[in-house]
Amino acid sequence: MKKTMYCIAVTVAVISLFGTNLVASDKDDKIESDIKNSYVFRSYLQNDDINISSVDGVVTLTGSVSEESGKSLAGDMVTSLAGVKEVHNNLEIKGNISDAYSDAWLITKVKTTLLFHRNVNATATEVLSEGGIITLRGNADSEAQKSLTAEYAKDVKGVKSVNNEIVVLNPIMKSNKKKMGQKLETITEWIDDASITALVKTTLLYHASTNAIQTNVETKEGVVTLGGKAGNDAEKALVSKFANDVHGVKDVVNNMEVMDK
Repeated sequence: MKKTMYCIAVTVAVISLFGTNLVASDKDDKIESDIKNSYVFRSYLQNDDINISSVDGVVTLTGSVSEESGKSLAGDMVTSLAGVKEVHNNLEIKGNISDAYSDAWLITKVKTTLLFHRNVNATATEVLSEGGIITLRGNADSEAQKSLTAEYAKDVKGVKSVNNEIVVLNPIMKSNKKKMGQKLETITEWIDDASITALVKTTLLYHASTNAIQTNVETKEGVVTLGGKAGNDAEKALVSKFANDVHGVKDVVNNMEVMDK
C-alpha cells in the first residue's frame, strides 16, 4: 500500500513538473515570437544578426547590430515587453565605431534621430557633416516639415549649426512623385506598445534637450504615459513634443513633476 502511494505521489510530482515546464516553455516561446514580430525588430533591426533566447522570462540577446543605437533600442524594446523578467543584452556592434562627436558619429546620430520621428522624412533627407556643422539636403512636403527637420538635427548633442538646403516640393512635383508610384497612399502600420516605449526612450536620449531628463515611459494601446522629473515647464513640454512625434504614438499623458515649482 505504501509503495503504491509512493508511486502515485512520484507520478503526480512528475506530471506537475512536466506541466509547469510546458507552461514556462509556452511563455518563453511567446516572448521570443513577440520580440521577433515587434515593430522595432521588423523595421529597424531586420537586417541585423540577432539571436533571441528566453528561459523562464530571462531574455538573452546575442549576435551583432550595425549601429550602437540598435543595441540600446533592442534592449529597451525587450525590457518593455510583458512577461520579460530580465534582459542580458550581449549584442556586439559590427564594423568600426566612430569616435564620439566626430562628423561620422554626428551623421549617424542625426539620421537615427530623424528616423524615429513621423513628421519628418528621414528617407528623403541626406545628412552631411563637416566640423560639426550639419548640412541637410533632399525633399520636404512643406516648410513646416523642412523647419522641423532642421530643429531635430540642431538638437543632437555635438551639432554646432545646421545648413538647411532641403527643397520643399511644390504641388506639381508632389503630383509627379505620386504618378511615379513612389507613394500612392499612406499605410498605417500597427506598432506594438513595447516598440513604442523603446522608440520614445531612444528618442529622448538622442535629443540633447531631453537626454539628461529623468523620464519614465509606459505605453498602453498606443497611449504613452510619461513620469519622472523635469527641470521646468519648458522641459516638460519638450518631452511631450518629442514623444508625440514618435511612430505609433496616439496620445501622450505627461505626469512628470516640475522641479522648479
